[in-house]
Amino acid sequence: MQVFTTPAAFSAWSDAQRVAGRRVGLVPTMGALHEGHLALVAEARRHADVVAMSIFVNPLQFNRPDDFTTYPRPIDDDLAMCRAHGLDAVYAPAADAMYPTGFETHVEPGALADVLEGAQRPGHFRGVTTVVAKLFGAARPHVAVFGQKDFQQLAIIRRMTADLDMGIELIGLPTIREADGLALSSRNRRLTAEQRAAAICVPRSLRALADALAGGEHDTTVLTALARSVVLAEPLARFEHLEIVHPDTLQPLTTIADRAVAVTAVWFGDVRLIDNVLLAA
Repeated sequence: MQVFTTPAAFSAWSDAQRVAGRRVGLVPTMGALHEGHLALVAEARRHADVVAMSIFVNPLQFNRPDDFTTYPRPIDDDLAMCRAHGLDAVYAPAADAMYPTGFETHVEPGALADVLEGAQRPGHFRGVTTVVAKLFGAARPHVAVFGQKDFQQLAIIRRMTADLDMGIELIGLPTIREADGLALSSRNRRLTAEQRAAAICVPRSLRALADALAGGEHDTTVLTALARSVVLAEPLARFEHLEIVHPDTLQPLTTIADRAVAVTAVWFGDVRLIDNVLLAA
């Protein structure tokens, strides 16, 4: 496994793979790797001859300095995991390699970034689209794999890739969950034991919503109230939002007549967890 720390070196590796006729896959991450990331790697292998992972905690997408400071960065453990699972390359640049002195260009997302997470975290998706565009520019991948846990992020990256004619196949992998249903996340390791136990209220709330839909309830006000009540019953949870929107436009729905997605964010202490469930009438 080769490890690169500058965009030029990473691009040279990727160009060599292309010249050799190999299909390049990329798995962008912020590190603190877990089984969910490894599932993305496995999916990338099904679509590419060589697979690279980027590990970079992107300062541009954090709207809270404390969240950026406390985000886990176990780089040695991450690299060991990458080696053990046969990654062909890792791109782990420092911040000054990604954003050198004089950097001032950003990728401005459109209306998809103005709602949901975008409304709660101003500037977040501008940071996401900027860093992903830079990662795509350095990696020049044929295919990139993302998890669907960050549903809005994936939708925005799909839009950016299409709008900017990047010619990259994007694959969204369904959320990988722990045995009790909690979505795998690097932030889970920051939960105390009590908070971790309480956090299962998040997938339970989404499951209750999906079950009610399957039982014939299509009114989103009723469904949202049901899911919210599950979270509010947990003393350690601090409910932020749960909305039911169209999966393509991310606009709110009053009733579920076809496809929909319920997206939620819940706090446990200073840890913010997000999750979602795809719905069909």
